[in-house]
Amino acid sequence: MRGAFGKPYSTAARVNIGQVLLSVRTKDSNKAVVIEALRRCKYKFPGRQKIIVSKKWGFTKLTRQEYVEARANGLVKPDGCHVKYLNTNGPLANHLKELAA
Repeated sequence: MRGAFGKPYSTAARVNIGQVLLSVRTKDSNKAVVIEALRRCKYKFPGRQKIIVSKKWGFTKLTRQEYVEARANGLVKPDGCHVKYLNTNGPLANHLKELAA
């Protein structure tokens, strides 16, 4: 029991009140499983935690409805975890390359 009542050995994360600890992105079919996993996970952290289900699409700033409309209109393109916002400004050749891809 070396160091049982001594100073703490390692480092700890400094977390502010209201700061996001975990962020999970999943399919809608796995929503209940993820919420249950996060509910069990929050007992491992000191203090009170809230589980918040976002209205945004993935890690973007668009809501689900805005994302569906923007994707149908060709204003956004999936790019891994995020989306690439396409605009109509600039040379026509660049815009045509984006449309072809």
